[in-house]
Amino acid sequence: MTDTAARPLVQAFLDPDSETWSYVIYDRDGGSAAVIDAVLDFDNASGRTSTDGASKIVEFVQDKDLTVEWILETHAHADHLSAAPYIREHLGGKIAIGDHIRQVQGIFREVFNLEREFLADGSQFDHLFHDGDTFTIGDLKGQVIYVPGHTPADMAWLIGDALFVGDTLFLPDVGSARCDFPGGDAHALYQSVQKLLALPEETRMFMCHDYPPNGSRAHEYETTVGAQKRSNIHLHQGVSEADFVTMRTERDATLAMPRLILPSIQVNIRAGEMPPAEDNGTVYLKVPINKL
Repeated sequence: MTDTAARPLVQAFLDPDSETWSYVIYDRDGGSAAVIDAVLDFDNASGRTSTDGASKIVEFVQDKDLTVEWILETHAHADHLSAAPYIREHLGGKIAIGDHIRQVQGIFREVFNLEREFLADGSQFDHLFHDGDTFTIGDLKGQVIYVPGHTPADMAWLIGDALFVGDTLFLPDVGSARCDFPGGDAHALYQSVQKLLALPEETRMFMCHDYPPNGSRAHEYETTVGAQKRSNIHLHQGVSEADFVTMRTERDATLAMPRLILPSIQVNIRAGEMPPAEDNGTVYLKVPINKL
């Protein structure tokens, strides 16, 4: 495992529309940084995008005089569009995701009948990480942990004592992510979570989303491995794989598709880029009928 002696600095940014947390993780002021799961604002009714949220990340990085080395995606999100290209344009850095993104690209290339030029080989990203890979952010050391289940391509990033779990886990009072998207698997998610809960209990765990139950509290983003083991409503210590899979399968059958899944996936499997413009110069996103 990664040397956890380092305690990175972490700044969180909430996108209220999708209830998504984005992060800047850095070693020190004037040092090196990574941006994780940046969000592009998107109005589904009008098809308009904006960079208001992502600009706050850019401003923070510039104010701290940070050098962005990595722009990390935990997975191809189904509830928001990625702002990774905007971050790279303004701050530099390499856009990276897990190598299993190729499987997700293959699935959705067929769903959306994408153009022949679209290759399901991950080449749209600057770098593909594999399970167990290591990387650096200035003085910080990072490790890549493959955590399939929510999708077949989820990665968690362990950087110093900070673990960014994507949609693999939510805060203890919210539980776990759905597993009914194409390629999702509740058995795989259970096993992925066991890998994360085997880390030291004091490991800080940062969420990609928070959905406060019945609006009972403000949005939060941080917990610990120990707190998850003791209190996660779906996956606390003692929950069997069989019981979890039964719960997750029954629960997922009641859930509607995320509001932005169709535009999000088309963009996010392209590393945040829009599809190519058509012959009239306009970019279009498709809506497959009765596919999902």
